[in-house]
Amino acid sequence: MNAPLLHILLATAAAGALSVLAAAWLSLSLLSGIVPRLVSLSAGLLLGTAVLHLIPEAFESQTDLHALSWTLLFGLVGFFLLEKLAIMRHSHHHEGDGHAHHEGHDRAEAGPGGLLILVGDAIHNFADGAMVAAAFLIDIKLGWLTAIAIAAHEIPQEIGDFIVLVNAGYSRSRALGFNLLASLAGILGGLVGYFAFATSAELLPYVLVVSAASFIYIALADLVPDLHRQSRLRQRDSLVQIALLMLGILIVALLTSQAHLH
Repeated sequence: MNAPLLHILLATAAAGALSVLAAAWLSLSLLSGIVPRLVSLSAGLLLGTAVLHLIPEAFESQTDLHALSWTLLFGLVGFFLLEKLAIMRHSHHHEGDGHAHHEGHDRAEAGPGGLLILVGDAIHNFADGAMVAAAFLIDIKLGWLTAIAIAAHEIPQEIGDFIVLVNAGYSRSRALGFNLLASLAGILGGLVGYFAFATSAELLPYVLVVSAASFIYIALADLVPDLHRQSRLRQRDSLVQIALLMLGILIVALLTSQAHLH
């Protein structure tokens, strides 16, 4: 087995398993209060990875810049449309979340959607795996950086999925098991991406730009609005959010500078 394929398999397996296990642990512990902090950090990681690494790598190729720019634009619009169709993001609510739901509301609402949530996660994980594969075929460090950014933003989402599944009637062990099973789609996506992109290298810059569009959209349309809502409730959290967001960007900047010293 060659080195890029081995790295792809390790990264996709680790990112999927770690995000699911971390989400389950945080959901069942008193540490759920740090989730907003993870949102701030993951927003910085996503934005930094997209703007400082994925886009420059794509634009440094011999691919037409206008074509890549159009791809980035259509990627952002495409993710907006997908979200409108409720494919890429779920609305997660649970009892005690501050909304005026009657007791048992979330169980009734989430029950029929439990399977759909798992299917949606599997599709999302498959796409993430393909993105990781594309990054590894460009550079090993870029691949790991992309996998880390994906895992970071998956943790808050997986927490919501775990809670919804438990409210839907799944036992905690079953919810954890099904989430881990859905995470395997990331490995499959990595494999498919590796064999597809290895034989069609000209597609790699476009995949990197689409990956960047995904990261930017998730950060700005999903994570940042959550941060604004949190800071309105607790003004003192704003400085912490800014610091952690900048820390995420700084981590990517440092790793990017090291990756270019070769």
